[in-house]
Amino acid sequence: MGSTVTAILQSMSLVANLQQTATNGLSNLGTFKAPTFPDFLSGPLQNGFPWGPRTAARTNPYENSPTTGVVRSYDLTISRGYIAPDGVNKSVILINNQFPGPTLEANWGDTFSITVNNQITGPKEGTALHWHGLLQRNTPWYDGVPSVQQCPIAPGKSLRYQFKADLFGTSWYHSHYSAQYAGGAFGALIIHGPHENIFYDVDVGPVLLTDWYHKEYFELVKQVVSTTRGPPPFSNNNLINGKMDFDCSTIPAGGPACTPNAGISKFNFTSGKTHRLRLINAGAEGIQRFSIDNHTMKVIAQDYVPVRPFDTKVVTLGIGQRTDVIVKANLPSDSAVFMRSNIPQRCSTATQPLALAAIYYEKANRTKTPKSNPQTYDDSKCGNDDLTISKPLFPFPALPNAATTLNLDITFGPNATGFNLWYMNNVSFRANFDAPIFLLAAAGNTSYPYSPQWAVNNFGSNSSVRLIIRNRIGANHPMHLHGHNFFVLAEGQGEWDGKITNYPSTTRRDVQIVQGSKDKDTPGYLVLQYDTDNPGVWPFHCHIAWHVSAGLYVNLMEQPELIKKKTVPQTIVQTCRDWSEYSGREVVEQIDSGL
Repeated sequence: MGSTVTAILQSMSLVANLQQTATNGLSNLGTFKAPTFPDFLSGPLQNGFPWGPRTAARTNPYENSPTTGVVRSYDLTISRGYIAPDGVNKSVILINNQFPGPTLEANWGDTFSITVNNQITGPKEGTALHWHGLLQRNTPWYDGVPSVQQCPIAPGKSLRYQFKADLFGTSWYHSHYSAQYAGGAFGALIIHGPHENIFYDVDVGPVLLTDWYHKEYFELVKQVVSTTRGPPPFSNNNLINGKMDFDCSTIPAGGPACTPNAGISKFNFTSGKTHRLRLINAGAEGIQRFSIDNHTMKVIAQDYVPVRPFDTKVVTLGIGQRTDVIVKANLPSDSAVFMRSNIPQRCSTATQPLALAAIYYEKANRTKTPKSNPQTYDDSKCGNDDLTISKPLFPFPALPNAATTLNLDITFGPNATGFNLWYMNNVSFRANFDAPIFLLAAAGNTSYPYSPQWAVNNFGSNSSVRLIIRNRIGANHPMHLHGHNFFVLAEGQGEWDGKITNYPSTTRRDVQIVQGSKDKDTPGYLVLQYDTDNPGVWPFHCHIAWHVSAGLYVNLMEQPELIKKKTVPQTIVQTCRDWSEYSGREVVEQIDSGL
């Protein structure tokens, strides 16, 4: 157990030494002033239930999504600033001067209208925001990946993203420009929707779990993409809603300013009430094992997929994954317990892996340190919890054989110039910010043999795709597909035996961890399948920031003839005019893949 955690557990009081503005800017997450969210009985963001008779168990959200006509408008400004989430003062990238960024809300079927302003200076950088997990049907140009659906938003410029809240549940948004989100550019995204006989009294809201680095993100990228094959970056801390303490005695002489006992996040529970927590792994590298002392959690959703409820003591989340749980506050009204999230050190690279937050019942002393004991659990697997326990609530039809199959082998090694990169099928992706692949496809250019680094796999008019990923390296990878929720057919180590787990009630989500190889002859494997019913160019990549920076990424093109029939908004085209003008007079230092 680290000295930071030991100090917290032995403390008599949890009164922080830093103000919230010093640790988290204008954000109130992690405090008793955190925003509240609609509970089950009071309904969503307006009176009534705007999705009508649709339910989580009887409505296929991919075929029968509502359209409410309501527009939810937000204005987000991305800029640099200084904060000390764990007491160590550092330069970060903030959204509306908040860390984490503001929580965005809508009802299922509403339309988001989000203006993103790039005010990053000192130095200037491009940017773009991705709305993780949303399908972007009919709006594939607003997925937010520069070099794929748009050019970067140039410094001093803006872009309005406008898209439907086409799924419901819990997610997040983040920069998809280099590894900017590892520097702070992310926030929670909540879409209220139906619940199938799942009742709760209090929506606690987002619980963002993030490994944290004291170096600036760009310096970490330089370390990752180098000619020296040293160890990967180790995170310095682990945060819950942007807060945790740090042992300042470990800061070397001449290092950054550090204030001990900066403060940990605090939450309210009410005795006898049921609480919904929206868990989000918004980190850069670390797997998270989340638990609440003396409580059992009931899982009700994974990513944007409602699941048949099941009880658990610990939830595992890879980068980008979300899990919604409900928790009954079944202790006396003066109770206080710890919320914990641990980065398993055999699976991830963390110097201080355990994050703590305090939960206070209504009559508890809100400054007193809880004395609760942690849950015990099996920490031997560097992957998600067993597939057999997770089944979608909606009974999707049994999967037919896929129309086509793509095998993807993950490897790692130096390129021709000695830089260490990640590869899928011997290709390491590198973005061309000046030539977005989707925009080229919409103009009729769907063949890219001259640029293998764009890693485009064109599935033509095939109706479905099966992806078989073989991981030849010991590191695990949370694999994320844009524009879709996929079926997870199987995962493990060795070679897939062709059997589908939970058939026909197969797990469905938008991120799943492929385990590392056991040895050179025993790869980790992951088998996914999805329907190509969303014409576009969709990224498929590892969500570890340092791995995608080093090229662990491919583009999956579907229905190219239908892409050519789409009319791209002029605002998207304008991003390329603005970027061309900016990059023509400024040197763009693209040292990594760009994403």
